Amino acid sequence: MTDPHWHVLGAGAIGSLYAHELHRGGLTTSLILRNASQKKSVALLVERDGGHSERHLDVVNAENPGPISHLLLTTKAFDVRAAVASVAHRLDKHSVVVLLVNGMGLAEQLSEDYPHLHLYCGTTTEGAYSIAPQHIRHAGHGETRIGRQGQAEPPRWFAAWKNAIATSHWDGNIESALWSKLAVNCIINPLTAAYRCLNGELAKREDFADHVAALCDEVSYICSAAGHTDLATMLPQTVATVISQTALNRSSMLQDVEHSRPTEIDYINGFLLQVANQLGIDAPLNRAIIERVKNLDH
Repeated sequence: MTDPHWHVLGAGAIGSLYAHELHRGGLTTSLILRNASQKKSVALLVERDGGHSERHLDVVNAENPGPISHLLLTTKAFDVRAAVASVAHRLDKHSVVVLLVNGMGLAEQLSEDYPHLHLYCGTTTEGAYSIAPQHIRHAGHGETRIGRQGQAEPPRWFAAWKNAIATSHWDGNIESALWSKLAVNCIINPLTAAYRCLNGELAKREDFADHVAALCDEVSYICSAAGHTDLATMLPQTVATVISQTALNRSSMLQDVEHSRPTEIDYINGFLLQVANQLGIDAPLNRAIIERVKNLDH
């Protein structure tokens, strides 16, 4: 079996980091860019640990003909459906799509739109931010979990992926990992955006910490009611650990607000609020923080 050719759609910080790593690991990798008609390749520069690495990757238009065998999707959550639609003519019943985005609910939407695709979900704790187009800083080393609910063993393509990105793991219960990431994001992301602060500041100021604790209680209650009792029990400690380990990070939602961009709040707290409504649970703190962040992002 030949190694897969990966196309990466969503060339922000995370997409660029993964494209760089896949290429560095020996896999054929192409970036799908909106302005690809003006260039045939692009140099991806990654800074980390005091050094830097540059890789030259082919770039293509979404409109290009020819099949896409393996697609890594790293766009903002609200762009996912349009992004897949832009390359749908290049996807067939053999195509693999890995969805590596914030929030939840999108995999179900894509499965309804394109039931023939082999859809996988991923979550990562890697930290990266853009310095300039195709120039990123790998700010925090983490791990990546990829899976497909109900599939215990990894597919054949995963071996080459893991060879390129050694910190990746196949997760036979990916839904649990996605819920864990969602729960943490429901607290840290909107609060750092609302208070315009670094992650670590949520633990330093008493009023911020009180808001963290209160929102954490509500999120935990919803997670428990949804069947994720272990996650709910550990959530306060998990959130405290993430805040401590990422103290100097600027959350993606904070960066979006600072640059007057739309946020992913509808796919993070908004998804959790939908679950709460389905379970008949009142979630006033989540409703309030959603409204507060939406008033900031326009």
